Amino acid sequence: MMPTTPDHDVLVVGAGFSGIGVSIALQRAGFDDHVLLEEGHDVGGTWYWNRYPGVAVDIPSFSYQFSFERRTDWSRVYAPGAELADYARHCADKYDVRRHVRFGRRVTAATFEERAQRWRVLTDDGAETTARFLIAATGVLTQPKLPDIPGVEAFAGTTIHTARWDQAADLRGKRVGIIGTGASAVQVIPAIAPEVARLTVFQRTPIWCLPKPDAALPGPLRATMQLLPFGDLGVRLASQAFVEATFPLPAHFGGVIPLGRAAERLGRWYLEREVRDPDVRDKLTPQYALGCKRPSFHNSYLQTFNRDNVALETAPITRITKRGVSVQGNRHALDVLILATGFKVFERGNMPPFTVTGRDGLDLETFWSQNRFQAYEGASVPGFPNLFTMLGPYAYNGASYFNLIETQSRHIVRCLTAARRRDAAIVEVTEEANDRFFRDMLARRGRQIFFQDSCARANSYYFDAHGDVPFRPSPSLEVDWRSRRFDLDDYRFAAA
Repeated sequence: MMPTTPDHDVLVVGAGFSGIGVSIALQRAGFDDHVLLEEGHDVGGTWYWNRYPGVAVDIPSFSYQFSFERRTDWSRVYAPGAELADYARHCADKYDVRRHVRFGRRVTAATFEERAQRWRVLTDDGAETTARFLIAATGVLTQPKLPDIPGVEAFAGTTIHTARWDQAADLRGKRVGIIGTGASAVQVIPAIAPEVARLTVFQRTPIWCLPKPDAALPGPLRATMQLLPFGDLGVRLASQAFVEATFPLPAHFGGVIPLGRAAERLGRWYLEREVRDPDVRDKLTPQYALGCKRPSFHNSYLQTFNRDNVALETAPITRITKRGVSVQGNRHALDVLILATGFKVFERGNMPPFTVTGRDGLDLETFWSQNRFQAYEGASVPGFPNLFTMLGPYAYNGASYFNLIETQSRHIVRCLTAARRRDAAIVEVTEEANDRFFRDMLARRGRQIFFQDSCARANSYYFDAHGDVPFRPSPSLEVDWRSRRFDLDDYRFAAA
């Protein structure tokens, strides 16, 4: 049977930086008939949704950008969130992405129709759209995670999740509690401490916090980078080297490259310098190796615990009540409760964030639950023809997210271009290729920092329900090379 003509050649879910990047790659390759479905009402993804006080990028801005659209006018080495949102809008406008986007459309389900050889995608408004190829560009830091604490819905005051900040909330003179000390909390806590009457920080697991090599970038310096030949490229290369040295190399080669131990010594020295009270300092000291969970860089987070109006509570929370938070042996009355409890990552309901049904009724969430998280080159899963993921298992190696976007986009476009050249309506990774890649990923875990004994105490979202860490254990140069050189014969191409 001939395939039914779909509404579009390609449908992309999400218009954050992943969606923007793959849209640009599709346009450049001549795949102009594509559409992006976006839940929000503007582009930006993470930077559209996250607008909490103090929000900023946590790697240097010169790395957190597309290689083909380098900016030199960042206000700081680490740009604030508003500038990243502006950069997303700039890229969408400059590269004509907006005309492909349908805003206010949350995808709820996607089903592969085998006879028609297309994907049928449903959205929360009841509409359906069909496409030959489907690209999931939703990222993982999108679905807010509520704490698993009794009574979380009972609090009578104002409750705010950092991922859905209420811009109308007034914290001045209020008794505020914040649950969590992860990356978002590290930015929120010092931003709000000066204006609240009292701030109680409820900490389960301390975070490694290192000094942030941040600074304002004055106009003359930015102008110099623009005027000098390859000035912006030189800064980017230095930034890329710094990023590689601060996570991918020590995380994936922990037994070979001792950068992590040096960073731990820096972290302990920084704690000693910044926090006056030895008891508080002890509570803020991680009991796991740096790299087991996401570390943070901030220049005023630790200092905040020297303030008279800030208290660190490490006793386990027993319950959230109508008037505050109860811990073992104490009660904290609050006016505002901030949930800095992060996102669903390798959890049901987020991987994937909507129902995906492949060939023979195979459900993607069930497949991963039964067979562990796996995807060939982080992009494709056998049994799910014409489906590609921007941030699948073992796609991200921990470097700049923009490295991931560009390498995954390159991988996807190579497959689609080959399908067009072969007049193929079906593109599906073979089980043999997927199994080979998965075995390679697992074989490398012995040198990763995540699997040393101390990481058991980290409570890290890096670990999934199977005890795996689906990060790609590869340096960035290898990831880039693989996106250009993977064997197209690892895919099955079938004619219409």
